[in-house]
Amino acid sequence: MGAKKKGNLSRQYIFKSERLGFRVWTKGDLLEFSKINADQAVMEHFPKPLTMEETDEFLDRLIAHYGKHGYQYFATEIVETGELIGFIGLAFQRYKTEFSPATDIGWRLKQSAWGRGYATEGAKRCLEYAFEDLNIKKVFSACTINNLKSEHIMRKIGLKKMGEFNHPNLKGYPALERCVWYEITS
Repeated sequence: MGAKKKGNLSRQYIFKSERLGFRVWTKGDLLEFSKINADQAVMEHFPKPLTMEETDEFLDRLIAHYGKHGYQYFATEIVETGELIGFIGLAFQRYKTEFSPATDIGWRLKQSAWGRGYATEGAKRCLEYAFEDLNIKKVFSACTINNLKSEHIMRKIGLKKMGEFNHPNLKGYPALERCVWYEITS
């Protein structure tokens, strides 16, 4: 345990919030990230939990996204312990809607991290990073109309509700297709 903890604590964070560190993903994160993505409760507002292979493909996309854009849905750790709790960060989304292509802010945390304010704290810090360090002018966030917890976080971090839309990537999933979107400008 001590060696693993020490190894995690030596990670290079791109930036931190009060309790969280944000870093780029590595292939070494696959097992832990797979556990998060395989959790039915975590993936409640998505078509299905992800297999390890699907998580590996997602990890490849996150790594490539960082190489292209200089940001991503960052691997997010509790600084004090080095525990990977999921992701909070930014992604350039190209799916066809009236508000995209644009930069999205999103989060996915393991259940043990829920209810502690991490998503709100981390999302606020990611917005600061987007506006102050990356000079991004506008950020949006979207979730299914039933994802009230994520929608609550969007409001808490200062985003304003802009409307509802049918998510083009969720056709064929009638319970998930209708989404809300929020925006904030720098």
